[in-house]
Amino acid sequence: MPGHRPAHPYVGLRVTQDGRVRHELLPNGRYVEARGPRERAYLGRYEVTGDHIDDRDDTGFTADGDFVDGVLHHGGMILYRR
Repeated sequence: MPGHRPAHPYVGLRVTQDGRVRHELLPNGRYVEARGPRERAYLGRYEVTGDHIDDRDDTGFTADGDFVDGVLHHGGMILYRR
């Protein structure tokens, strides 16, 4: 398919150990983050460069992080692939 890019290997769901924060990277360059019972607490765009990620939510808030051995260290949290 013309213009089709394969999904980035970091696409998918990552969750804090306690399950309270769920951060899902979608294949279209968007993300959705759930906090506790709020399933769509934050929505926005992300960009991955190497093992570094930059997020900008739809309100303009930005955060960044790094993938270390597949584990996402992001905004002071550690999120594991689910």
